[in-house]
Amino acid sequence: MRVTEIDTMGPIDYIVIEWPGKQPTGTVAPHLLDLVDRGIVRILDVAFIAKAEDGSVASIELSTLGEDFAIFDGASSGLLGDEDFEEAGHALLPGTSAAVLVWENLWAAPFAVALRESGAQLVASGRIPTQQLVAALDEATV
Repeated sequence: MRVTEIDTMGPIDYIVIEWPGKQPTGTVAPHLLDLVDRGIVRILDVAFIAKAEDGSVASIELSTLGEDFAIFDGASSGLLGDEDFEEAGHALLPGTSAAVLVWENLWAAPFAVALRESGAQLVASGRIPTQQLVAALDEATV
């Protein structure tokens, strides 16, 4: 990646999504592709892992997941490695599989560029789980 490209990038996020059992179905893939097609995100990395009952973590080849995931074959920026998969595996329950997804938030790139140009820097970030938000709203309405 060239410096000029980095200067215009939006924030980068990652998630680890767990599925019970051995493999995810392809029902999520079209929604992710829609975000890409609309220019909302740019996929940097997609990887799949499985955590065995003994706690070991292994990569899952995209080719074994069916054609719904074939579009993601080669989606690798080089950011993720075996150490990252082992770390992600700590969050998984035994006997599950997971997707590790890294993306650029294209929608936020102009805002991020303006912040960088003003000399600002990100010092904290986070997410509020939907369940926590719903619980807080339910509590507020009581």
